[in-house]
Amino acid sequence: MKYILAIDQGTTGSTVILFDRQGQPVAKGYQEFPQYFPQGGWVEHNPDEIWDSVVKAASLALANADIDTKDIAAIGITNQRETLVAWDRMTGKPLCNAIVWQCRRTAEYCDELRQQGVEPMIRRKTGLIIDPYFSGTKMHWLLQNDSAVQEAAKSKRLCFGTVDSWLIWKLTAGAAHVTDVSNASRTLVYSIHELKWDEDLLELFGVDPDSLPTVRPSAGIFGKTAGSWLFPAGIPVAGVAGDQQAALFGQACFEPGMTKSTYGTGAFLLMNTGTEAAANTNGLLTTIGWSIGNEPPEYAVEGSIFIAGAAVQWLRDGMGIIGSAGEAEGLANAVADTGGAYLVPAFTGLGAPYWDPYARGIFAGISRGTTKNHLVRAALEAIAFQTKDVVDLMIAETGISVDAVRIDGGAAVNNFLAQFLSDILGVAVDRPAVIETTALGAAYLAGIGCGLWTKDELLAQRRVDRCFTPAMDEAVRKRLYSGWQRAVSLSRGWAKE
Repeated sequence: MKYILAIDQGTTGSTVILFDRQGQPVAKGYQEFPQYFPQGGWVEHNPDEIWDSVVKAASLALANADIDTKDIAAIGITNQRETLVAWDRMTGKPLCNAIVWQCRRTAEYCDELRQQGVEPMIRRKTGLIIDPYFSGTKMHWLLQNDSAVQEAAKSKRLCFGTVDSWLIWKLTAGAAHVTDVSNASRTLVYSIHELKWDEDLLELFGVDPDSLPTVRPSAGIFGKTAGSWLFPAGIPVAGVAGDQQAALFGQACFEPGMTKSTYGTGAFLLMNTGTEAAANTNGLLTTIGWSIGNEPPEYAVEGSIFIAGAAVQWLRDGMGIIGSAGEAEGLANAVADTGGAYLVPAFTGLGAPYWDPYARGIFAGISRGTTKNHLVRAALEAIAFQTKDVVDLMIAETGISVDAVRIDGGAAVNNFLAQFLSDILGVAVDRPAVIETTALGAAYLAGIGCGLWTKDELLAQRRVDRCFTPAMDEAVRKRLYSGWQRAVSLSRGWAKE
């Protein structure tokens, strides 16, 4: 029996899952790590703490599995995408904390770039918009503001990379500085049409191409483990994809028009558009889904929501209203509705379709009768309302109807959320038997990369846990969504002086 070990490195923690040849999880380990907020709107991670969390999660998974590590055929990696790590090529040590995808520190620089009129060029080359979300503005900020990064750049010792690159560097003991096309496509400096780091964009952001990783297909050999107390030497890292593209692959959305929404820290809706990149669409992103071997890449359109499951985490850790995420469903069901209250969780700005880095969270429509149950329900409903924002835009901009949405991620286990999502969208919501489809997608790519599976075999393996169908009256749906739109309008531009 051969296994695939999938590393799912997320925003608040790292999950490692061991999958068997049937694509079934046999063991899992999880480890959270600290979040740092040095200033308002800034979010950072310690790269060494990210790596330590992966090691701990992997050791837990392997201990739970009780297998011989020689039976691991390959490692797959999926990761929080736009988070930027900078490290020293000679020492392998981080030069500073990683700047997380949620961080808003480059908002003013993004305003300057838009005023320069370069957004159409960036949009044409990358499929992205100018926003602090993406890695390119973070590279520029570090090169302008961090002395250790500046010194490393001058001496040609600087390595920039997304988290996948950092993990591969650690697994291979510095033998490989690589990434895949899906992660590269989220940096603002990679041409999704020419499939290379773009000279014009590198010059714009002041980035030396020598500091960037080599870009490879999502399925194939990226490097091999150097050997440690945890892994023997020689296990290939054979599959890599950004978390949302990995989930699209893990949901077996292999045909154009197939759509999935992943609920983790944020929420991300992706639609497969095939081997042709969609024309620029207002408020949506065009991104590379994946590539396999010498085949042309498959593209997707994406709507990115910054805060989804993180709103529930905020209720738990920030407000102390719930003791665990699992309590949210019962509290939401304890009331018939929110009593007219809405939570807009724009804690780090709003993503699609608004792209407003200055929006901030609000709780609107509060009365004397509002309880914690109403707040918890409003937080869950907000996840669905934000999804509807994106689905409606996707249908309008692409002309492709959405008949069903495949959901996954930690928050997808919440039956209240899944049903309300179906109700507010007015379409079926399909939840797979293996809910950790981000990790599954990384495992699938690694299995293909090492020759363990074919795509046809993966299609045959997919199982559905439950399908939710809409039961809400259309008039109620319109009324609730109209209230959401009013609440969003109040949150817009709040932090802009």
